Amino acid sequence: MERDDETPPELAGYEPGEGGTLRGPQMRRIARVIVLLAVVALVLPGVLIGVSTATRTAEVACHIVTASEAPGSAPDARWEWVGAEGPGWYCYARDFGGREVQLRFLGFIPELRIAPGGGGGVDV
Repeated sequence: MERDDETPPELAGYEPGEGGTLRGPQMRRIARVIVLLAVVALVLPGVLIGVSTATRTAEVACHIVTASEAPGSAPDARWEWVGAEGPGWYCYARDFGGREVQLRFLGFIPELRIAPGGGGGVDV
């Protein structure tokens, strides 16, 4: 093979298309499993933190709503896929007889806001 002046020394002797992949089918399968486990290890903690934060926020919001709209009832915040206002968190109040009443839709991502007007109330 002739060496061209434009060819860098690192590529001297290289023939395009020669050789195969360095990995066989077994190594590719192992690499795919390792990459999949790494992606899960990176994504799963964020998902778990997001779900636990939304759950805790919905519980606190439902407790506040229940205390103001149905005093003496037990608050119950639930995620529902099919609800009157679509998927999201709903707040229910349970009285001593076991009867449940839906108090409010808390939203897909529940939040607590101070109501305007300086009354100190909380709008959920």
